[in-house]
Amino acid sequence: MRRLVLAAFALLLAAPAFAQTYPDRPVRIIVPTPAGGPVDVMARLIAAALPASLGQNVIVENKPGAGNIIGSKIAADAAPDGYTLMVSAASGLIMSPMIYSNAGYDASSFAPIALIAETPQLLVVNPSLPVKSVAELVAYAKANPGKLNYSTGGIGTLPHLNAELFKSVSGTNIVHVPYKGGGPSLTGVVAGEVQLTFDTLATSLQLVKDGKLRPLAVISPKRASELPDVPAMPEVGYPAVSSGAWTALLAPRGTPEAIVAKLNAAVNKALQSEAMKSTLAKIGAEPRGGTPQALADHMANETKKWKPIVASLDLKMN
Repeated sequence: MRRLVLAAFALLLAAPAFAQTYPDRPVRIIVPTPAGGPVDVMARLIAAALPASLGQNVIVENKPGAGNIIGSKIAADAAPDGYTLMVSAASGLIMSPMIYSNAGYDASSFAPIALIAETPQLLVVNPSLPVKSVAELVAYAKANPGKLNYSTGGIGTLPHLNAELFKSVSGTNIVHVPYKGGGPSLTGVVAGEVQLTFDTLATSLQLVKDGKLRPLAVISPKRASELPDVPAMPEVGYPAVSSGAWTALLAPRGTPEAIVAKLNAAVNKALQSEAMKSTLAKIGAEPRGGTPQALADHMANETKKWKPIVASLDLKMN
């Protein structure tokens, strides 16, 4: 017992020194979604900015699949030494563990580092669909039950939950077609494989400007400055459908507080730069930052909000 106590004490003494030398080799960020989607975009922006503070390269590794579970589980099971991090959205971090009984992790499996950014979602349709408003979409869907399809990046993602919530409150029958990530999901709408999706403003904005997608509503309490003529969901009669997307940087649970603090400072510094603010603005995202505790509180609030919604939609899967 005495040896165990001495060993534990030695580890406590070594932790600050370890944090001072951290990192002394490249850091990897696991992204549980495919390349090209909104979470991947945020991860790569952070990965490009962190070396200025950390003095080491930061590498992004996409590990998509199973509603974000594959990559999230890899990150959760990694050594808590600061060399494996994860950039995740609410869908993979909060919702998937509620839906998949065998996820093998939940939000408590991670040490919060910092909230990166938030961006509203858009309800967008392929321009060939003969609807130009939410009211027209609802009328068309009711006249053609089960004939419209919507895409998402997977079961349990925020677009999936927002779409199912929209179906519930609007009384429509629109079929879910899950893709392997947000990027493929959006491509499916542009290609006409499906008719609509709920996508983040960050990745759909340019396609809207190019005329490849038609926006019907912003999934947010208010309109987006990038698309001032597009109404927010509460304006068109659906105030319950108003949750935007957020992205955060996390580490495996048990990562030393000194390392978390060092990473938090580096993220906040990156988010405060004019270059980062400008880049995020171009993709419709707002930088957030803040303390690890602020992110922990945010995650707790999101869990409390979505848990009854997931239960009411009966989305539990094995």
